[in-house]
Amino acid sequence: MTIPASFIQELIARADVVEIVGRYVPLKKAGANFMGLCPFHGEKSPSFSVSPSKQFYHCFGCGVHGNAIGFLMEHAGMGFVEAVHDLAGQYGLQVPEDDASPAERARAASQRQKQATLTDVLEKAGDAYRKSLRQAPGAIEYLKGRGVSGEVAKQFGIGYAPAGWRALASVFPDYDDPLLAESGLVIVNTEDGQLEASEAKRYDRFRDRVMFPIRNVKGECIGFGGRVLGDEKPKYLNSPETPVFSKGRELYGLYEARAAFRDRGYALVTEGYMDVVALAQLGFPNAVATLGTACTTEHVQKLFRFTESVVFSFDGDAAGRRAARKALDGALPYATDVRSIKFLFLPAEHDPDSFIREHGAEAFARFVAEATPLSRFMLEAAREGCDLTTAEGRAHMTSNVRPLWSAMPDGALKRQLLSEIATLVQLDAAALSDLWASTPGPRKVAAPPAPRHSESADDDGGYPDMPPPMEYEAPRYESDSKPRKFVKGKRWGGKFEEPIEPLRGRGKPPSRPDVAVRLLLSNMAQWDALSHELHLMLCDLPGTHGALFTWLDSQLHEHGVQPWAALREGMRGLDFEALAERLMNVADAAPVPEGEEEQHLADAAKELSSVLDFMLDDRLKAQQSEAIAAVGKDPKALERYKALEARRLELRNRLSPRGSETA
Repeated sequence: MTIPASFIQELIARADVVEIVGRYVPLKKAGANFMGLCPFHGEKSPSFSVSPSKQFYHCFGCGVHGNAIGFLMEHAGMGFVEAVHDLAGQYGLQVPEDDASPAERARAASQRQKQATLTDVLEKAGDAYRKSLRQAPGAIEYLKGRGVSGEVAKQFGIGYAPAGWRALASVFPDYDDPLLAESGLVIVNTEDGQLEASEAKRYDRFRDRVMFPIRNVKGECIGFGGRVLGDEKPKYLNSPETPVFSKGRELYGLYEARAAFRDRGYALVTEGYMDVVALAQLGFPNAVATLGTACTTEHVQKLFRFTESVVFSFDGDAAGRRAARKALDGALPYATDVRSIKFLFLPAEHDPDSFIREHGAEAFARFVAEATPLSRFMLEAAREGCDLTTAEGRAHMTSNVRPLWSAMPDGALKRQLLSEIATLVQLDAAALSDLWASTPGPRKVAAPPAPRHSESADDDGGYPDMPPPMEYEAPRYESDSKPRKFVKGKRWGGKFEEPIEPLRGRGKPPSRPDVAVRLLLSNMAQWDALSHELHLMLCDLPGTHGALFTWLDSQLHEHGVQPWAALREGMRGLDFEALAERLMNVADAAPVPEGEEEQHLADAAKELSSVLDFMLDDRLKAQQSEAIAAVGKDPKALERYKALEARRLELRNRLSPRGSETA
């Protein structure tokens, strides 16, 4: 669904960023603005400013900034569309849904109303459980025995469900209300259909248990986990699947841990509620837990909204290894070159709580730092049960590892692993790639967003680029420093293509910044996949090019990925409007044939990667000139020059298979 840019502008104008931020961050008036403690990093003195006149927030400590939509995306981990719907709902606005039928819109509105009603019911139950805890000495003693302080219990909203069968009847006068069953608080027993609904036996699902509210990223209660005080079974009991709660998508403690992810630099995934609470008590507030189910791709995707580094913690026994293996399957599609995924295996006699109490927080932190990287664990899992001293064992490992390797997104990590796998199974990397290409394999798991620009991806996910055909000539672009002749040629990608045509009304070819503008406006999602260095390089370009890229960066942060039609409306009257219109007219002139959309996107990504590499090489070359000029004045200038030369050499090695340009 495409949300019109005009509606987004209206929504931002209608929303009060002070009110939105103030629901999550205590704010105090400070002159014309409001100040508070930044929710995105730990601090003791307020540096987080919210401007009612500019409708903007900015932290002078960590640099985060944005509008009301951006805050919901950053703080609550929402996607752009979800944040727009959430904000619109708060102000009674209907998000335009031109591609939805009236019946679909009505169903969506009804679903949102149902979800809001259920969370209200669950919040009311949570308040009752917290009050019951004060009069439950057994539950208090249990929590104290686990070292949980009153402050941490309050932070996580821990409560107690009394032992009676219908304790919630005193909280909800209409105990027969269907919402109580739909929210999972009450069980309705019809004795396998033998009783009518009016005669069914109703009783509380949670009885005589310590209660852990499960919150979504907005802080709303969507379910509960209950732990028995003794050794009864089941030890842990979760809410059932409801319209607001799904075990496969939610993580316990995520709402409480979000800011700690940024402070600690990683998310720690554990196996239970008490692990999360105990770790927060012992100085590791960046822990979350799955809800009695294996870690899923949805769990991993949600975590990577908040951090680029995830550590899975498991017991070192056989059950822990099996759980880790399932987590590996969920994590592989998100193992890009800029993310870190590790697996921590504790000694069999310890959980995180007991390990820290016996060995200390520093020892646990070292243990986390030395956790097994995803690449190593993947190879260990694939070779398990395979005798690599025999051809049969190596073939068996080749079969085991193929679906794991195929699930990974293309990038440098995947290519390196191909070489490691080939060495282990005593095959040449190119031969292994050919083998997998020539035999039917598993279907790929849906890939996450494209890897950052640091490494380009092959179209077929195979081995790194082989030399291009002899007749290949790379398309030439106009450089910023001096014009070059446009040379017709064929881009190598498995088929011959027409070279990029010169811009309309001009006798010279497009410059590299022109090509970058066209490709990024055609597919804005590629901007988010670029490295920070490339963002700076493009935004620092002189004139309208730099201004356009700076604006594009702000649009992504404020509105998310938008199609060209929405971007065109947003840049009306701006200095770079004419430049963008002229470049995109060329792109619009050649529609993509039906059925070739994926190939077109892959070709565009490869073209953008090539253009940006050449631009980066020019930038590094200019920095080298500055370093040489500083030799004699700056003692580190020569060292800086050598570092830049090493980077340029690495870059040129990467560029060489594509066909090189003379500098």
